[in-house]
Amino acid sequence: MSGNPESPAAAPPEDDLIIEAGGSSAHYWRDVWRYRDLLVFLTQRDIKVRYKQTALGIGWVVIQAVTQNIVFTFVFGKVAGMSSGGVPYPLLVASAQLPWQFFAAALSGSSASLVSNANLISKVYFPRLIIPLSSLGVATVDFLVVLVLYVGASIWFGRIPSWHWALLPAFMLAALVLAFGAGIWFTALSVKYRDFKYIVPFIIQVGVFVSPVGYSASVAPSWSTLLDLNPLTGVIDAFRWCLLSDGQPFDLHGIGFSIVISAILTLTGLRYFRRMERTFADVI
Repeated sequence: MSGNPESPAAAPPEDDLIIEAGGSSAHYWRDVWRYRDLLVFLTQRDIKVRYKQTALGIGWVVIQAVTQNIVFTFVFGKVAGMSSGGVPYPLLVASAQLPWQFFAAALSGSSASLVSNANLISKVYFPRLIIPLSSLGVATVDFLVVLVLYVGASIWFGRIPSWHWALLPAFMLAALVLAFGAGIWFTALSVKYRDFKYIVPFIIQVGVFVSPVGYSASVAPSWSTLLDLNPLTGVIDAFRWCLLSDGQPFDLHGIGFSIVISAILTLTGLRYFRRMERTFADVI
């Protein structure tokens, strides 16, 4: 029996760790799945740390959203006199705040995630992609809070949800992919070039004005081509079509362009991240 190579006693245990050349690359996505508990833990930690020792807690998300809405409604709706297409101007702004705040929070959180977890990266092995992925959890919580706020405002203004709302998860996914694609690029670049901790806030500050958040893209048809170069334009227009329903055009070209750009950003960002990942512990 002991000499039989096919006997059960000779079979290696299932938990044996086999180290082979190129194994980490070949099984990378399987490793990401194996470390899903770490992803959940880091996501919960980031959410708790964000609101730790704050008097208002998650109420700060509400304050930020309401304040921004009031400012944009006053500046673009009252002072500039831009048309809302028959929709209450606060709802026009709020429907765009949903994808914009999600994108901004995800980009800001993920771009600094590796640097802020330097001690963890330099001591323990795990797929580094887990860290920027966990930062999306905080952005998702903020998104859900603003969504609940929007539903309340929509009911207040007497806007009853239509069947368009059923497509909201699809547009949420489009916003998620775009945020992840942009975030993964800035995450990897921020490790090597610390200038990006200043560049990302600047991009967010400028981006809120070059994206149709405080106004509708239809008010400036001569600038439509230029606005469409911003992949967030298509996502924002899709959210407005979904949430505001009547009278809002569905820009198939815009959302299609956003999906293509999001896919390119995600695929190229993942490739660059994987190429740089082996040097993170040394550079950071």
